[in-house]
Amino acid sequence: PSAMIAALFAWHPLHVESVAWISERKDVLSTFFALLALLSYIRHAKSASGHASSLVTRHASHFYWLALIFFAFSLMSKPMLVTLPFVMLLLDYWPLQRPRPVWRLVVEKWPFFLFTVISCGVTVLAQRTEAMATLVKFPLSLRLENAVTAYADYLLKTAWPVHLAVFYPLPKQISWLAVAVAATVLLAISAVVWTAARRRPYLAVGWLWYLGTLVPVIGLVQVGDQALADRYAYFPLIGIFLAVTLAARDCARHFRLSNNLLGVFAGLVLAGCLALTEQQLRYWRDSETLFTHALAVTKDNVPAHLNLGAAFQEQNRPAQALAEYREVLRLDPSRHEVYNNIGRILNDQGRPAEALDYCRTAVALHPKSPLSHNGLGLVLEELGRWDEALSQFAEAARLDAGYSSPHFQAGKILLKLGRGAEALSQFREALRIEPDNFPMLIYVARVLASAENPQARNGTEALALAQRAVHLAGTPQPVVLDTLAMAWAETGRFDEATQAAEQAINLALANGAKDDAADMRQRLELYQKHQPARKSSQAR
Repeated sequence: PSAMIAALFAWHPLHVESVAWISERKDVLSTFFALLALLSYIRHAKSASGHASSLVTRHASHFYWLALIFFAFSLMSKPMLVTLPFVMLLLDYWPLQRPRPVWRLVVEKWPFFLFTVISCGVTVLAQRTEAMATLVKFPLSLRLENAVTAYADYLLKTAWPVHLAVFYPLPKQISWLAVAVAATVLLAISAVVWTAARRRPYLAVGWLWYLGTLVPVIGLVQVGDQALADRYAYFPLIGIFLAVTLAARDCARHFRLSNNLLGVFAGLVLAGCLALTEQQLRYWRDSETLFTHALAVTKDNVPAHLNLGAAFQEQNRPAQALAEYREVLRLDPSRHEVYNNIGRILNDQGRPAEALDYCRTAVALHPKSPLSHNGLGLVLEELGRWDEALSQFAEAARLDAGYSSPHFQAGKILLKLGRGAEALSQFREALRIEPDNFPMLIYVARVLASAENPQARNGTEALALAQRAVHLAGTPQPVVLDTLAMAWAETGRFDEATQAAEQAINLALANGAKDDAADMRQRLELYQKHQPARKSSQAR
């Protein structure tokens, strides 16, 4: 049975999201430490000191403190498993069957409960400003209805894991029939578990494990717009797997089924899990596949349309991206990021006047969004309204000190205005934030090597950035070698500049970039005359 439970945990398709999605490595890590905490706690409970627990834990075994450390690591990885002390109490009931009274077992775990309270408090403080939804957006009645249906939906997806999606939107209303059916199913299962608890205590442990560990993410405290999420079931389903597997074993014994027959049935179940998991993994190939599938199995899925539009935008497919974004506006016209994305596309298409209204709307809907201010700044820059653009970039940088783009864009404007020293200051700040941003490295290196304004030139710094770009590129690239040649020339090392420029020209010609090669050849002629290259900020 233990091997079967472990196999279900490893191979069930509902667990694909936690493993395939790199952002959810925290889910796997948190569960890893939680399981280590439970193993350590069991060792403690089986020891002599664990059997005679102390109210102040002064006689606790070293396994007790190890369990506490692992629990802390689990909470620091992801604060979902704050209910782990309650799971420990379930294990005290079965299979450990630790002696009563119960209150001693509860008090024994006071450090664990203290960590739970601290973790809950820190999480609420961290998420209350943006991620945590208000009661105005999602009323308490809707949250309660969704909690009931979500518990049932997780069970349904466990038994029949098809039509899984990366995001399940929370509807504005849930039918009373769906709530009634879900409540009936949950009450019926609870009644069976209660009736059989004395003879089969594992049913109560597994069912309460499932119900209890889902409480933090069941939607009573709503974070985000999802009704449920596959990743939320990663740890809670261990309880269901435990209860169902042991119940199947006891049923087989009751009906005197052979081990071979039971093994065949288990093998078929696991084979089905593997096949469906393999199928589900295919949807995680890329963003387009993932969100196209989500739209196919859900309806009115605003985040899926939004992310699919972003995927199209990254692939330079603006028409399809705009179609997805406009569908988002039809479903939810309050999504500020959509207006910003549409503005970016229109601006990139050379339609800044049209883009301006969208970007202004994005800022109006969410004045604290650095992305929206940066997007508006880009449009204003394209329209030649440089003072207004600088103001937007400054606000974006103020709102997010770790955002490099507004500094970089401000530097480009200051360069055009002839304020070379200020431009360099902005460029340096952008590279301090993102030292490995390849396009930014190339641009700044070329400015430092070839700017007409002497305040914006620094050959030594240009050479250092160009050499870093060479390292990041890994293989020779024409633009990198051309930039390196410009930097060598600015430092007066024209032989090295000539050599790098010739390599850049040969690579450009091999790639069919004749126009680029012609520009590089003009610069090569300057290097051969022991002259550095110069380029105006307006032409850049």
